[in-house]
Amino acid sequence: MTSASPSAAPADALRFSGGGIEIRRADCFAAMPKLAENSVHFVATDPPYFLDGFDGEWNPQKLARRMRHNGSVRALPGGMKFSRQQSADFQRFCARLSAEVFRVLRPGGFFVAFSQGRLHHRLAAAAEDAGFEIRDMLAWKREGQAKAFSQEHFIRKMRIPEAQKAEISRQLGGRKTPQLKPQMEPMMLAQKPREGTFVQNWLRWKTGLIDATASLDGRFPGTVMSVPKPKNGRRLSGGHLTVKPVELMAHLLRVFTAEGQVVLDPFLGGGATAVAAAQTGRKCVGFEINPDYCRAAIGRVRAARKSRKLL
Repeated sequence: MTSASPSAAPADALRFSGGGIEIRRADCFAAMPKLAENSVHFVATDPPYFLDGFDGEWNPQKLARRMRHNGSVRALPGGMKFSRQQSADFQRFCARLSAEVFRVLRPGGFFVAFSQGRLHHRLAAAAEDAGFEIRDMLAWKREGQAKAFSQEHFIRKMRIPEAQKAEISRQLGGRKTPQLKPQMEPMMLAQKPREGTFVQNWLRWKTGLIDATASLDGRFPGTVMSVPKPKNGRRLSGGHLTVKPVELMAHLLRVFTAEGQVVLDPFLGGGATAVAAAQTGRKCVGFEINPDYCRAAIGRVRAARKSRKLL
């Protein structure tokens, strides 16, 4: 999940090609226009969320300096920073992304993108405006850290008598800022309009239908996908802050693609999509502008191909 990161290294310094997997250090907005129209079967990606510090100028060094010991971002006040401007900026960013994804996807092809709960609607609106059909909202079920904040700190700082502070605390009754404990991360499921019927589109483009035998739990594949966070994820992915489980990405590939098909991840990050593609017999094109993440992704793909494990 990276858009831009400062580096002195040339954009083509890190590349990998082998076994149908191509990874390149590049700005996706410069690289995607070079892909042919209707050349990709599926797009799965984790773009910047445009919360404070996690925007199109994603800078891992700057973010690392602002991380608290508990994993929250230092610059965010209690309750996190809500900004309508961030939301609008995010939609413009997604509009630019969606337009290019729409061009390279085959008719009937699916576009799955992770987002954040309160901004998912902007992602979906941008994709819909670009021509996509919004099919559903999927959810990665996982346990997050509770982010609600008590108001006691602010009450203590009020310049009023202690007895009045105690009365205010009593009236609040321990209430906190409006953040429930996060237990899911939304994914937009969009589809490029098919040509003709589902059968006609499949016969021509081999897209537009799902594999209902692909299951995480032995049941029909559902919209809620319960997969644990990856162990040692940051270490494996070059320190990436929003690592996705390879198991989850592999499940998405099995549901929405067939073996041998081409998957695009414009924000490859630590390489989970590429590793999943290597392990499920899919081809993958991945762009990542951050050299540390790109290097980690290449190393993970090489290790996974050698060991046949989902790293």
